[in-house]
Amino acid sequence: MTAPLATRVHLMITCVLVVCGMVGGASAGLYLGGRATAVAAGTAAGLGAALGSFLARRQVVAFLRPDRETARVDGYAEGIADAVLVGIATYLAAVFPATPDGVTEAERDVRRSIAYRLAAHDGLPLPVRVSAAAALEAVDRGVDEEKAQAAVKALSLAVYQQRVRGRR
Repeated sequence: MTAPLATRVHLMITCVLVVCGMVGGASAGLYLGGRATAVAAGTAAGLGAALGSFLARRQVVAFLRPDRETARVDGYAEGIADAVLVGIATYLAAVFPATPDGVTEAERDVRRSIAYRLAAHDGLPLPVRVSAAAALEAVDRGVDEEKAQAAVKALSLAVYQQRVRGRR
């Protein structure tokens, strides 16, 4: 059975630290007092590095090992979901402007393009992605503003539920 990657990396780091400690100690010992002092100082420095590495192995391995259960719970998915909600809401505002000539066709196309790019992001959780697709479909129709707003509201609830799930 092979050791996990984090354990192997820690072992390699330990070997480098012990060798460097021994060489450094031996060099200092040779400079200060001769061969016997070099052997004693090299041995002491190597043992000290090995002992320090041994005592810190749990913390180092835990730091190097990726946590598979809580991957991307650091707010990444929440941030992407919030960006999708804002992008689709601004696209909704462009399709159904408050004033008749409030938004140009070019601006509407840009907002649509941004909303679709955000909704297609790989880091987006599946429930939010499905709700975003439904909201984009409702807004793209451009016929019924109430249905489009209801779809964006459903997207908002999906984003909120994703945030609540991430906190548990």
